[in-house]
Parts: sequence; structure tokens; C-alpha cells
Amino acid sequence: MQVKKVKSRFFLCLGISSMWFFSCNPAQTQESYYTLEDFETVPKVDVHVHINTKENALVQQAEKDNFILLTINVEVPDYPTLEQQMNYALGQRDYSPERVYFLSTFETETIEQADWQNKVISSLQASKEKGSLGVKMWKNIGMVIKDEKEDFIKIDHPKFDPIFQYLEDNNVALCGHIGEPKNCWLPLEEMTVNNDRRYYERHPEYHMYQHPEYPSYEELIEARDRVLEKYPNLKFIGTHLGSMEWSVDEIAKRLDKYPNMAVDLTARISHLQYQSLTDRDKVQDFFVRYQDRIMYGTDLHVTEDANPDEVRENAHQTWMRDWQYLVTDDSLQNNLVNGKFKGLKLPKPIVDKIYYKNAGNWYPFGF
Repeated sequence: MQVKKVKSRFFLCLGISSMWFFSCNPAQTQESYYTLEDFETVPKVDVHVHINTKENALVQQAEKDNFILLTINVEVPDYPTLEQQMNYALGQRDYSPERVYFLSTFETETIEQADWQNKVISSLQASKEKGSLGVKMWKNIGMVIKDEKEDFIKIDHPKFDPIFQYLEDNNVALCGHIGEPKNCWLPLEEMTVNNDRRYYERHPEYHMYQHPEYPSYEELIEARDRVLEKYPNLKFIGTHLGSMEWSVDEIAKRLDKYPNMAVDLTARISHLQYQSLTDRDKVQDFFVRYQDRIMYGTDLHVTEDANPDEVRENAHQTWMRDWQYLVTDDSLQNNLVNGKFKGLKLPKPIVDKIYYKNAGNWYPFGF
């Protein structure tokens, strides 16, 4: 994809609420934005990958493209065991301690046992001592696990209270994937982006529109919000745009209400591009207003059987594609969104926060 030549003058935008301040110096204006050519020179963090292998291809590409990686352990059924995921994370960190960090998680299979909370807290303490930067909770909470009455256990269930209290008391960041894209509860023909449509067409068992007996989208989001109200000092990162990817207005409401909440872009940039089709200015303004609360992530997943060359190529193309959307105003098109949209062309200071500084503020990277 070629870079679009821009002849008109653009202005540096520094966001204070929705106000814009302009610089009339052409040289300063040009220097206020990154280009595609700056990609490798700018330090960046991908706060959401899954490296479930001993192979180092993703880390090698991260070094080339100037990325630090946060690999996340998570209780996904077809992933390796939690013990094996931890071993992979520690092995990758040993290979490149300045470039690989990790989040731990905990099991829910024994959630009905009386000593479950104590075991979880002990495991989280142990993983923190090994270097974990935080804790991941997955969508199985609210959408899979049930209690002895066969009721779904949502994130605001009292069973989690001692764990949230431990995280809040010890300033441990919680990365929460609660719920799914709102498209999951819509018919295929009403879904907004093609990647969701293709996924749920292939996996009807996860298509909540076909399973009204499961919790609704609103129930899951409301349960998450109740936790944030109950634990206002809990540092919470809503991964996948907090499962509110469908509306920057909805995300903004939560960020305004919960000052200790941030979001990452992981695997949801297509939803922002979809919104850019009709109101690019609103999406751009969202990044300006909440520039301290947004982090970049991808959900890149590497397994033992992955081809190293393909891993490197896929990572580079994913990172470059997202970079172009965020730093240029090119006219863009991809197979995830039907239609052409313009890049957001965010100013350098905002790009630096989204790609690097915010990660260091919300997770204890130490930089």
C-alpha cells in the first residue's frame, strides 16, 4: 500500500477535551507527525500477545521492528496448560529479558472448592515473584463457568471478592476480557465488521445470537462495571477496548466514570476503522481526549507448530498496517471493513503514549 502524498497543510493537534490548538509554522507541522518510514525507529510495546512456544521468531521480529512484548497467560481451553504457558513465558523472558514480559492468570476449574480463593491468591503471589506484571481474567468468567445451581458465574460474583481485594491492596493490574464484541449477539447480516462475521459463521457454538439462554451483552458489561464501582482503586485494563469496541462514546463514558480504567486496542482496530467510515473526527477526538488511557495491542498468537518465517511476516504486516492507520491520513482499505477510511494521523506525543508511555504507566515495566 503506497503512502498518499499530502499537499495541504496539517496542524498539530493537542487535545484538551475537544479543543484544538494550531501551529502555523509549516516546518513544525511536518515534524509533529510520524511517517511509515519512522516505524522501526520509534520504541513500541505490544501489550497483548500469546507466545505459546519455545521458538523465538516473534521476539526476533519484535527486536527488528522495535517492539517490547507482553505475553499473556490465559485460561483458554485449547491453549497449553497454565503451567506450560508460564514455562513458555519464562523461557522467552530468559531469551530476551529486555524485550519480553508476561501476565499471569488463575484457574477456575476448582472454583467451587472451599479453599479456591486462598489457592488463587497464593498462585498470584508466586507468579508476581517470578516477574508477572499483572493478572488476566478471560471471558469464560460470565460465559462458560457455572456454579452448583448451573447459574453462570459472572465477574461480580462474591467468589472473586478476596481476589479483587488482593489485587487492589497490592496495586496489581488486572487485564480483563469480559464479554465479547457486541456483534456476537447480532445476526450475521447485522454485524459491522467482516472478521466477526466470518468467525461466528464458522463457530455457531460461540454465536450468542443463537444462544439466548446465555447472559446478554448488557448483563456482562454491567457485571464488570459493578466490580469497578466496588473496587475504585483497582487498576483495570479493559482489553479489546473493554468489549465496548462498537462505540467510542460508550468507552468514553466508562473512562470518565472509572479513573483507574484503561483500554487496549487488541484485535479491535477494525471496529474503530468501521466507525471512521462515517465519523473519523469522533474517533480521532477519542484518541486525543483519552490519550493517557489507551494502549496498543494485537493478540498475535504463536504456537509450537507455527512456521517461524510466517510468524515474522504476519507480525510485521500486522504492526505496519496498524501503524499506518494511527499515524497517517492515507486512504485505506482492508478485508475487515467494507469501504475506504482515512488514517487518524495522530500527533507524535499521542502516538508515543499509545505505543509506549501508557504501557509503562499502567503496567510495572520499569521504563
